[in-house]
Amino acid sequence: MASVNKVILVGNLGRDPEVRYNPSGVAWCTVSIATTRNWKNRETGEKQEETEWHRVVFNDRLAEIAGEYLKKGRAVYVEGRLKTRKWTDKDGVEKYTTEILASEMQLLGGREGAGGGDDSYNRENEGGGASSRPAPAPRAPAPRPAPRSSSGIDEMDDDIPF
Repeated sequence: MASVNKVILVGNLGRDPEVRYNPSGVAWCTVSIATTRNWKNRETGEKQEETEWHRVVFNDRLAEIAGEYLKKGRAVYVEGRLKTRKWTDKDGVEKYTTEILASEMQLLGGREGAGGGDDSYNRENEGGGASSRPAPAPRAPAPRPAPRSSSGIDEMDDDIPF
């Protein structure tokens, strides 16, 4: 049986990103993203709010871009997967943490100091390009008109896709 480990978050950064490099020079960046759920209490009618904090880790080029463009309070879309790590603290106690290992990121809202527009980046964009700017989100190709037969009548498949 196949399994899926995919996380999608849309939220705001709770602090500025922290970019670090391992001894071999590979970057990683950690951020804290808040997501908020709002609802109305059925019994009292009061509005309720619950904020959840998520630790997100970016690696390699995505880490460098996150460190450059993300700032506290900025709205962001992140896709990734859950990863739980285990370690032993200095007192010998085993600790666990669950993080989102990000594979895609899109900045939401207008750019700071510029007009509107969204920026996006995903791990597939890491092809060695020289630009440090996030690549634009891919666009779907424009639909092509149906071919016409020599009689001028549109040809149609027997299988209609709906």
